[in-house]
Amino acid sequence: MKTKISGSTIVVTGGAGFLGKHVVKKLKLLKPKKIIIPRSKDCDLRNFRNCLKVTKNSDFVIHMAGNVGGIGYNQKHPAELFDDNILMGVNIMRAARQNKIKKFVAVGTVCSYPKFAHVPFKEVDLWSGYPEETNAPYGLAKKMLLVQAQAYRQEYNFNAIYLLPVNLYGIGDNFDPESSHVIPSLIKKFIDARDKHSKDVVVWGTGRATREFLYVEEAAEGIVNALQNYDKADPVNLGSSYEISIANLAKTISKIVGYKGEIIFDSTKPDGQPRRKLDTTRAFKEFGFKSKIDFRDGLTKTINWYEQIFTKKTKKS
Repeated sequence: MKTKISGSTIVVTGGAGFLGKHVVKKLKLLKPKKIIIPRSKDCDLRNFRNCLKVTKNSDFVIHMAGNVGGIGYNQKHPAELFDDNILMGVNIMRAARQNKIKKFVAVGTVCSYPKFAHVPFKEVDLWSGYPEETNAPYGLAKKMLLVQAQAYRQEYNFNAIYLLPVNLYGIGDNFDPESSHVIPSLIKKFIDARDKHSKDVVVWGTGRATREFLYVEEAAEGIVNALQNYDKADPVNLGSSYEISIANLAKTISKIVGYKGEIIFDSTKPDGQPRRKLDTTRAFKEFGFKSKIDFRDGLTKTINWYEQIFTKKTKKS
């Protein structure tokens, strides 16, 4: 039975973030009565009392808030990433259950999968090994949301679902070199190198590792579809089913931005997980989700958006 969204009150943690803004935009089309977006400066979700307050008298919770970053950020802050993410997850779901929320959508991460999971990753592979070491504290903290959701469903009949999106990219991404993921990091590197006429660009790792990327608007669509149409305990992958090596990704971005110099791969830096590619059969079967945006088209849209923002900021400064 389809979950009715119109006239409801929805709490969207992380609703002001990269993915969250796109989710909120899609939710508004369904005419909810109210969307509550807690901000960290006013509502620290690591505090249980704050979680009780923000979920009171609400119908649904979509939990996307997190402390997250790329490989370098993960290496510098493993304890902080574990603490922050596990505390936020445990507290917001516990509060939602106590406040009798009708449905809880927990958004996890592909980083929860074992380092050497069989490719493409199926949801049943989640417990077949330990995550890639640089991502493990973050990935395991987020995976506890699944354990909590299934435990609450079993003991309290609490309707909590768990989604596993792959690496996201798109308009509104984080381009801060200290915490950005691979696509925004490379876009900024190549545009800066092009504008400064640099002879080369250094990319972390060997370039042999592969990744799958999902355009952020499609991820938002999948999350909202699941809110409306999915009510089971089993986790669900959200991905594009398109796999590309970091080397080919770097070459593709350099061509789109018009960079003519050399690309150097620094093998002293970590590759991260060797391969990432999700099996998205369950998402299509359960709520009809399938990626449709061509990867190069999505990259071009993202790059064009960044160039417009970058140009505006440069002119102002």
